[in-house]
Amino acid sequence: MKQCPSRLKYKKNHKSRSSILFLEEQKNFQPLRGFIALKSLENYKLTYNQIEACRKSIRRALKKKGIIFIRLFTNISVTKKPIASRMGSGKGSHSYWIAHIKKGQILCEFINYTVNFHQIFKAFKESMYKLPIKLKISYNFY
Repeated sequence: MKQCPSRLKYKKNHKSRSSILFLEEQKNFQPLRGFIALKSLENYKLTYNQIEACRKSIRRALKKKGIIFIRLFTNISVTKKPIASRMGSGKGSHSYWIAHIKKGQILCEFINYTVNFHQIFKAFKESMYKLPIKLKISYNFY
């Protein structure tokens, strides 16, 4: 999975308002490609490492069968100044990437009709422990 955007208009983002996270997600509320998905139940800012840990735990549990669709992308840069630096002298250097997660948004989906449903459910249950937010497993049977 790609960690950051390849091109940016501006190198460093402004600090995001907390009010942006209190909006209800309206587009990504049910699985599009897959039939089982992880859905967030609260607003949060997820880092790339957290998303990657979730993806790896699903891959490991299902032994690389099927396709995982990650429906979010870390596109916001977070900066940090060194610990012992004095006030002033500009904004700090880039530290890590985050993605804003809104309530009701689908994080990842899984598609494979040959794997047992209970194995998929168990894999998603294990991956829920990797993320610091409340999640729900959402189904979409055609």
